[in-house]
Amino acid sequence: MSGLRELVTEELSTPVDARVSAVAKAIAEQHGKASRAVLFYGSCLREKTLDGLMLDFYLIVSDYRAAYGKSWLAAANRLIPPNVFYFEHEGLAAKYAVLSEADFERLSGPGTSSVSVWARFAQPARLVWSANKKSRERAVSAIAQAAPTLLAAAGIREGENPLDLWRRAFALTYSAELRAERQGRAASVVDLDPGRYERFAGPAIKAARMIRPHGSWAWRRVEGKALSVARLAKASLTFAGGADYIAWKINRHAGTKIELKPWQRRHPLLAAISLLPRLLSSGAVR
Repeated sequence: MSGLRELVTEELSTPVDARVSAVAKAIAEQHGKASRAVLFYGSCLREKTLDGLMLDFYLIVSDYRAAYGKSWLAAANRLIPPNVFYFEHEGLAAKYAVLSEADFERLSGPGTSSVSVWARFAQPARLVWSANKKSRERAVSAIAQAAPTLLAAAGIREGENPLDLWRRAFALTYSAELRAERQGRAASVVDLDPGRYERFAGPAIKAARMIRPHGSWAWRRVEGKALSVARLAKASLTFAGGADYIAWKINRHAGTKIELKPWQRRHPLLAAISLLPRLLSSGAVR
């Protein structure tokens, strides 16, 4: 997997806006010595103007107990990873998910049927802060598993165009989560940077052929949607302004115009539950 690891290392090292690095450092400082690495990912990677956007980060920590002053947060993170938090720094808004190094390695690889982490890190990301060289290398190793795991789970078809394989693989992962996305979003992930996916295809497919994926897609869909609901419920307790964020994200990705009532802002968990049937029936969330 050396060729793939080199590509991952190069991509993770790509420079980012200095303000992104500043937010990442501030997130790491929030959790003290437990912080090991901060990864920047998502649609904001492609944006030149960051104002008014929600930046997406993963914070990797040594362990949950060391990361939190409250034992219930550590228990929640261990039981249903990750925990998600809202964060503001120097005028920029962000959310960050917390995973331990052990969970990040497990959830990035083929030993889990949960698509959430390996699907995201098969896509571009940046390693914007790390505690030291060892923590950086450990994060690279975890992420280098993601693309082969994705492609192995999708199934390698002889003669299939590599870009079509990527598109099909992401479409499968989108079907295994509750997604506030327009139809075709999975294909657009690839089409926004086809050169990147062509470069990664050869070494990722080679590594994927040596992987036996865990679980079936039928099970991944059941598990993924159940976990999406559980994480949404948990985020309502850890995410300041959680109901507004949920509405913002759905409106942004699905083209809807949801406006929250005052009671929904006061009770974000009930708001999420009350919105879910409407969103499923309208196709805004699938």
